[in-house]
Amino acid sequence: MIRSYKYILLTFVFLSGTIIAQTHTGIDSKSALKLLMDGNKRYLESKATHQDQDVKRRTEVAKGQHPAAVVITCSDSRVPPEILFDQGLGDLFVIRTAGNIVDDIGLGSVEYAVEHLGVQLVIVLGHERCGAVDAAVKGGEAEGHIENLIKAIQPAVEEAKKQTGDLLDNAVRANVRDIVKMLKTNEPILKKLFNEKKIDIVGARYDLDDGIIGILK
Repeated sequence: MIRSYKYILLTFVFLSGTIIAQTHTGIDSKSALKLLMDGNKRYLESKATHQDQDVKRRTEVAKGQHPAAVVITCSDSRVPPEILFDQGLGDLFVIRTAGNIVDDIGLGSVEYAVEHLGVQLVIVLGHERCGAVDAAVKGGEAEGHIENLIKAIQPAVEEAKKQTGDLLDNAVRANVRDIVKMLKTNEPILKKLFNEKKIDIVGARYDLDDGIIGILK
């Protein structure tokens, strides 16, 4: 009963309406990932459709939301997920922080999307030459709250130092993988849904030079 009450309250606060846009209702994680990757392909080929960006779509999603995927990505101005995946209003539930770091507030946002909006795909998107990761690689003292950001990325840097190849790019990839692992094992909501195969959580990397988004294994 308490859980039902919380659901009704959150639905009222976040949706402010009773009608949910149906475009992506019930889309499974595999289909959602294909939707995003197909969009990136259109973006690469300069064939973006700029779908779901007109007045009609704005009117639809004003009544409620049902996005196809959660995208956790960097705040970098060169990495706007709706453009890179050729998506529009109401298509993506986006969480952006420098270095695509996920704190407790970010976790709560992901939990809301998967539990109350029914999103089945969570994608963590890092990118080439990430400034936040680069700062962690270079080390030294950071001012203000930037220090917290560097500390969060530092474990990925230490992992990357054990690898051959470009340190910065290896750290970007390690940072994404660390966040994916953290999300998959985070209790109580995400770990349960992931283990029950009700959601999927994947990592990806965006190449600033050629625009390609590649899924990380």
